[in-house]
Amino acid sequence: MFFIKVYQKYLMRLFVFFFIFISLNKLVMADEKKAYFAGGCFWCVEEAFEKTPGVIKAISGYTGGDLKNPTYEQVTYNETGHYEAVEVVYDQKIISYNQLLNVFWKNIDPYDAKGQFCDKGSSYLTAVFYQNEEEKIAFEESKKNLGKSDISNFVTHIKKLDIFYPAEDYHQDYYKNNPIRYKLYKTGCGRVQKLKKIWD
Repeated sequence: MFFIKVYQKYLMRLFVFFFIFISLNKLVMADEKKAYFAGGCFWCVEEAFEKTPGVIKAISGYTGGDLKNPTYEQVTYNETGHYEAVEVVYDQKIISYNQLLNVFWKNIDPYDAKGQFCDKGSSYLTAVFYQNEEEKIAFEESKKNLGKSDISNFVTHIKKLDIFYPAEDYHQDYYKNNPIRYKLYKTGCGRVQKLKKIWD
C-alpha cells in the first residue's frame, strides 16, 4: 500500500512537471509565418530582412514564373518570368506583416520600371507576393502610409503567390559568407546612396 501511494505521488508530480513544461514551451515558441518580397538582388533583400528584429530567417529564391525549379542562369538570362525574391520567416508575436512591408519599401526604389539600381531586367523588378486578401489590402494601405505624394508613380507589382523555389545554396546568406565581395557589389551598385535619396 505504501509503495502504491508513493507511486501515485510520483506520477502526479511527473504529470504536473510535464504540464508546466508544455505550457512554457508554448509561451516561448515563435509564432512563425511567412511573407514573400521581390526587391531586386535577393542578396540585399535577404540582408535587410535578416537584420530586422522578429525575422527568424530569409531565404533567397525565385517566384512568379512558369518554369519549374528554375536556375539562376535561366531566371536571369532566359526571361522565365520569375523574380528574384525572398521568403521571410518571421515571428508575428514580435513583428507584424505591416511592419515587414515598411522594411520592404525602405529597401527598394519603387519608381524603377527596369529593375533595381545597377541590376536591370525583369527578374530584378520589385513586387509583393500576397497569400491572402488581408496581405493584398495591407500592401495598398502601406503605400498610403509612406507619406509620399507621388505613389501613383510607383511601379512595384502586387501578385498572388504561386510557388516559391529556393535559390542555389551559394546564394543563401551571401552577405555573411562573402562579405568583401558583397560589400564591393552593394557599394558599386549605388544601392545605399539611392535609398537615402528616396527615403531620407
